[in-house]
Amino acid sequence: MTPSTTHKPGLLALSLAAIGVVYGDIGTSPLYAFREAMHAAGASHGGVRVEDVLGVLSLITWSLMIIVTFKYVALLMRADNQGEGGTLSLLALAERSLGGRRPLVLAMGLFGAALFYGDAALTPAVSVLSAVEGLSLVTTAFDPYILPISMAIIVGLFLVQARGTEAVARFFGPITLVWFLVIGLGGTMQIVAEPRVLEALNPWAAVQFLAGNGKLGLIVLGAVFLAVTGAEALYADMGHFGRKPIQLAWIFVALPALLLNYYGQGALVLADPAAMENPFFRVFPETLLLPVVILATAATIIASQAVISGAFSLTRQAIQLRLLPRMRIRHTSDAQEGQIFMPAVNQMLLVAVLVLVVTFGSSSALASAYGIAVTGTMVVTATLAMIVAHKHWGLSKTLAVALFAPLLALDLVFFGANLLKLFEGGWLPLGLAMLVVIVMTSWIKGTGVVLGKEAQGEMSLEKLIRHLGAKPLPQVPGTAVFLTSDPDYAPAALLHSLKHFKVLHEQNVILTIRTADIPRVAAEDRVQMVDLAPGFRQVTLTWGYAEEPDVPEGLALCRKLGWKFDIMSTSFILSRRSLRLSSRREIPAWMARLFILMARNSAPASDYFRIPAGRVVELGTQVNV
Repeated sequence: MTPSTTHKPGLLALSLAAIGVVYGDIGTSPLYAFREAMHAAGASHGGVRVEDVLGVLSLITWSLMIIVTFKYVALLMRADNQGEGGTLSLLALAERSLGGRRPLVLAMGLFGAALFYGDAALTPAVSVLSAVEGLSLVTTAFDPYILPISMAIIVGLFLVQARGTEAVARFFGPITLVWFLVIGLGGTMQIVAEPRVLEALNPWAAVQFLAGNGKLGLIVLGAVFLAVTGAEALYADMGHFGRKPIQLAWIFVALPALLLNYYGQGALVLADPAAMENPFFRVFPETLLLPVVILATAATIIASQAVISGAFSLTRQAIQLRLLPRMRIRHTSDAQEGQIFMPAVNQMLLVAVLVLVVTFGSSSALASAYGIAVTGTMVVTATLAMIVAHKHWGLSKTLAVALFAPLLALDLVFFGANLLKLFEGGWLPLGLAMLVVIVMTSWIKGTGVVLGKEAQGEMSLEKLIRHLGAKPLPQVPGTAVFLTSDPDYAPAALLHSLKHFKVLHEQNVILTIRTADIPRVAAEDRVQMVDLAPGFRQVTLTWGYAEEPDVPEGLALCRKLGWKFDIMSTSFILSRRSLRLSSRREIPAWMARLFILMARNSAPASDYFRIPAGRVVELGTQVNV
């Protein structure tokens, strides 16, 4: 068997899976993108101008070609952090190439990640609503139930998250592939009947439309951007499938199907302006309406699933990078490490989505809020990529700017166009993003204050060991593991244990857990161990920011280095902070209160690091913030 024949099945299988997970979001954009852009251009059921249709289609075409195909598929997917993509991966890569954390770069990364949460709340709301609204074309009897049906689907979607996506994911690829084939075929039938719509392939039609419409052109551009929402998923999900499967799925399946459907909608409204009511569903014969509505609903659920899973992954990365407090994480698959469930994130997203559906009531109203979240993320991505191209790829500053500045300028134009919808709902994702940024900033600053306060009462580990060598304490059998963030200083739990119990275990392990600025760390690089003195050893365990720390599993690797680790004879002695509001604060009172609230509700270290509860002893310490 040749190498090529052994490689192809795996590549095709990954490409099929990528179609389901990666392209679910952008694949459902035809449900509303063309309609909203034409409405912005002034089209109505009674009248549609040929130049508007061609201009809008040309804008959609070249947005897909420049932003998705060139920027993301061809260019940005090469800016990977050991195969991982996404805003926080790019942030980690930029910080590493700059030699440390820079406030401005961190601020951009935080804002980009925060905007993704806005996208994660908006995608299920607008996608599910737009699909269910198709029922009103089958029969008007469904009109009063559009909202309740949408809410029931959304609640069901979030309830099944706890079961994991492994079983459902098997159907994602095939269903989404059928979806792309159906929408491509529906569009092709209309193009054959009205071939003049293909004139929109000429980019001059887009230039003429923008030049001839002034501010209206910018408003339309904001709606056109709905066609490329979901492009960030290509980059964010790169670690799950790899670069090549995602590229193949886009070039040979997703892009042709999307273009055929958009052009089919344009051909239809040229032939029948009354179809502007809902051009996506009107592309299909009436006999196929109900099956297409059902298929569209399934496709939107898949699109929503992808962005919800993305929110879980992003949150785990943020926790590992110490941007958010620890939260409970459950693995839902033994085979796929990346499939996780986070109850707190799931609950908050569900509430946000339901509030959006009830508040806005229709997909058209929600569409105004949708673009700002995605365009803002794209601006951040292009800026960070410029830094990575210069510092990490080694391109000259001139070449890096020449490569990414035009793309950044285009993203800024789209962002500006979407800002025109600020008071029509666009404020919402910006407001959500600012809340997330405030939460992250409060956690970063509050953690800094606490670590600074604890450092004031610290004793160097070397000094403590010398002191214990000069004045030995009684020993008890077994091993004690003390967690510390700074291996040069004695852990607070060890000092409190000595102060209160005045005994020492036979074996004492000073354990530090590190998060690398790469997504995954190989098992052979996981552990470092140093013997400090008789009865004292220092262990450092390192995980990547896309991994979940498992302390017992990590310590088991120490057996190869000579320590016979036995969890049943080991006690993990942890320090549990009790935080109080100080009268002399280094941060504003509201920020201190928010930090204390988050700290009190964060997952215990024993849960987060997967330490068996029966082996944990906690000693309380009080810190003023």
